[in-house]
Amino acid sequence: MSRKPVNPSRRFAGSGTLPFIGSLHSKSRASPFLSIGLLIMGAMLLIGYSYSGSGSFGGNKQAAVSRVQGDFSCTAEVHWAIPFLKKAYGDSMHKVLHVGPDSCSIVSKLLKEEETEAWGVEPYDIEEADSNCKSLVHKGIVRVADIKFPLPYRAKSFSLVIVSDALDYLSPKYLNKTLPDLARVSADGLIIFAGFPGQQRAKVSEVSKFGRPAKLRSSSWWVRYFVQTSLEENEAAIKKFEPAITKSSYNPSCQIFHLKSYN
Repeated sequence: MSRKPVNPSRRFAGSGTLPFIGSLHSKSRASPFLSIGLLIMGAMLLIGYSYSGSGSFGGNKQAAVSRVQGDFSCTAEVHWAIPFLKKAYGDSMHKVLHVGPDSCSIVSKLLKEEETEAWGVEPYDIEEADSNCKSLVHKGIVRVADIKFPLPYRAKSFSLVIVSDALDYLSPKYLNKTLPDLARVSADGLIIFAGFPGQQRAKVSEVSKFGRPAKLRSSSWWVRYFVQTSLEENEAAIKKFEPAITKSSYNPSCQIFHLKSYN
């Protein structure tokens, strides 16, 4: 699914020998096609082994994290984290706004949860949306909007606001406006999913689709920034969320920040 900014100005083996190598040596006169086939099978087995994971809830998190036009995305991480967010926030999960790429997929999942209302804001024009996403947009459940400008919602319209990826593409100039606005429309908390420094960024040829490459910032940078914008960590939610993911051996591939809403 390709995406463009709404406005032109914006926008997670062992040391043994390779399988079948002994067979190749013992049958040196075998058909070259057979040799090639055996090599391909061996490579496939190695690839399968490397992605098989350890059997924990998280499995291989790199496989769970999606890519959006060659860039790193935390949208899949939100899918994985929803059960733990429910444990941490309880009744506050009843009215949720998701902001970020592929918002339709997050909203669709949240709507399947019991006693949960969900809305979304997609920061980029949707060129190849599926029928379900088009239906959500048509109903006004998901909006396509430039998040550099104030969101079209009243203060505390939602119990929780979840944002993934979108903030990684904003310069501090726009982040100074967008982040406080996200906190403004939330009543019980703001949850941010951001990439870790060092994760894949947009290719140069694709930067124009996003408006700018992702700026993956460290946790210390984010903490300092939260202090500057008068946003406090939601310690009550953190104390419930972290033990829940530890118990399930879930190791997030994205940074997850829990913040209080403005009073």
